[in-house]
Amino acid sequence: MIYSGKTLSVEANQDAIALLTLDLEGESVNKLASYVLKELGEAVEAIKATADLKGLVIRSAKEAFVVGADITEFHQMFGKDEAFLIDMNMTVHGIFNAIEDLPFPTVTAINGLALGGGCEITLTTDFRVMADSAKIGLPETKLGIIPGWAGCVRLPRLIGADNAIEWICGGTENRADKALAVGAVDAVLPVAELDAAALDILARANAGELDYMARRLEKTSPLKLNAIEQMMAFETAKGFVAGKAGPHYPAPVEAIKVIQKGAGESRERAQAIEAKTFARMALTDVAFNLVGLFMNDQVVKKKAKGYEKQASKIQQAAVLGAGIMGGGIAYQSASKGTPILMKDINGEAIELGLKEARKLFGKGVERGKLTTEKMAQGLSNIRPTLSYGDFGNVDLVVEAVVENPKVKASVLAELEDNVADTTILTSNTSTISITRLAESLKRPENFCGMHFFNPVHRMPLVEVIRGEKSSDAAIAATVAYARQMGKTPIVVNDCPGFLVNRVLFPYFGGFSLLVEKGADYQRVDKVMEKFGWPMGPAYLLDVVGMDTAVHANAVMAEGFPDRMAREGKTAIQVMYDNKRLGQKNDLGFYRYEEDRKGKPKKLPDEAAQALVSEVVSETREFSDDDIIARMMVPLCMETIRCLEDDIVATPAEADMALIYGIGFPPFRGGALRYVDAMGVAEFVALADNLADELGPLYRPTEALRERAKRGDAFYA
Repeated sequence: MIYSGKTLSVEANQDAIALLTLDLEGESVNKLASYVLKELGEAVEAIKATADLKGLVIRSAKEAFVVGADITEFHQMFGKDEAFLIDMNMTVHGIFNAIEDLPFPTVTAINGLALGGGCEITLTTDFRVMADSAKIGLPETKLGIIPGWAGCVRLPRLIGADNAIEWICGGTENRADKALAVGAVDAVLPVAELDAAALDILARANAGELDYMARRLEKTSPLKLNAIEQMMAFETAKGFVAGKAGPHYPAPVEAIKVIQKGAGESRERAQAIEAKTFARMALTDVAFNLVGLFMNDQVVKKKAKGYEKQASKIQQAAVLGAGIMGGGIAYQSASKGTPILMKDINGEAIELGLKEARKLFGKGVERGKLTTEKMAQGLSNIRPTLSYGDFGNVDLVVEAVVENPKVKASVLAELEDNVADTTILTSNTSTISITRLAESLKRPENFCGMHFFNPVHRMPLVEVIRGEKSSDAAIAATVAYARQMGKTPIVVNDCPGFLVNRVLFPYFGGFSLLVEKGADYQRVDKVMEKFGWPMGPAYLLDVVGMDTAVHANAVMAEGFPDRMAREGKTAIQVMYDNKRLGQKNDLGFYRYEEDRKGKPKKLPDEAAQALVSEVVSETREFSDDDIIARMMVPLCMETIRCLEDDIVATPAEADMALIYGIGFPPFRGGALRYVDAMGVAEFVALADNLADELGPLYRPTEALRERAKRGDAFYA
């Protein structure tokens, strides 16, 4: 044994080949925590000190190779200064360079995921063999940082600047066939054959068949690009990537700049450039918030997996109510392999649902994500029906009929009589109380909410709503089914609007108050889009539909009359009264025409502006900061109330629900992370100042005031 530690070991085989096996004790995956890197450094020194070795294989004893750095350490590390981060990266560069400079050929056997730092380790060796099921990539830009352990240095020299820019800026996980095509790996084969292939490459290198030193020289020398080629590769890429990433996500463009600056430099000089930029990016709010999002996502997934363990797999599902929503749910279930019945009392609705599913499968084929065989298989998983004939074998039903409590209660009661005693019933309601709907059922313990967001195939969130009588078994089965569908389920307790809509409608309330005070709604949209929302509030209302908004607002006003009931007409009500429903009928705050791709194109409309002027009570000028405060405070305040009222269990789940459900700007980390960044005491002062003019929608709770006095943040 050359080296033995808690995270890896090194032994020599009979042919004097060192086998470095990564196997992090007590963990299901390998990750490059600081203590792992320390042991790696010690292991490399032990290898260097061992005489007569003829090669090195780096491999993994886990199912994945290395999933990356230990992101749980990032917030603590990023809390240090730039000098600390540069020094940390240069230390890792020293370890990785020592692997690259070993006096014999080296190869990595990539058996599973090799991401981030895991990918960067593979780049240190002369050769790489990869399992056909494995994936490789550098996803750091998705965390607001850049690859910091020579990913920006070695990858362009290995696969070319264009390919490296695509991998790094896209943060993609690349399949083995793609990695082979661009030259990132030397061979792709079944996982069982990796070790033998790695040893064969070393034998051929030692026999002189493969020139490993030429490979090494290519990776450690400047990029072979002249001035014109550099300009073409980097300047064009910067413009394209900046346009795609947007102004709030600087990391992708910074990565290109690092590759460009280091292109003509030696390995060590290029690594120093990379380390400095990494440190600068790591100290940004964007990186802090995106790392926080990753951590929150892990919390959400861990909770979902906990429920999943308690539930049996849903073998057969059903959706009650076809149309666009029912078709979307059916498509999502069928495309992920769970057969589903789609029932309606109306043949036209069934055809509309099937048309929606066919359209979505067809788009998958167009984009090359599906074969026609897979599309046919997916469609065969959807069985339309006008009767309850086969519902006796269904494990879980999603009721998706019209958003009317009487209709839903009646349909659910009828449904219950046509399924097994153990079948889980769920309602895809966006606002109606689950506890109230359960009153019509004989087995309310088998019932809960399953709120999908529109469009179903795109929106990752599913709210799973626990009514007063919903059992743990019903919740667990619904969470498990949502996960089978490829969705992110978050369990919330019952109240009007549940979590996401309860938080969204105070945001719309802030918008209505702004318009009444004389703000131009088109300017409000522009300011909030600049703030980071995918669309401003007026545009979002057009997408949601004015009829849906008016209905949901009435539910909120009834549930929370002290702060959500309004006297007089709002701009939203005026639109509805004038049959301007938004994109549903091409008229809302804007008017819509189809573009060349058949998508609705937003255009200003003087008629809408004239209608809105009816509700304006005064004329005032608002700064961008005023607009942001008046929009964001009620949204954040209602999120805080949901946490205090135990509607949602943790800040992590609250923030992820808003990001996945309504497109809260990810780089801001979520509503509660946003309040933390401002400072809880500062937020309370701002909210109080606005509440004096605008009322209880803006007023802080007593618990929040106490939190501010204690100096407690929502995230430790």
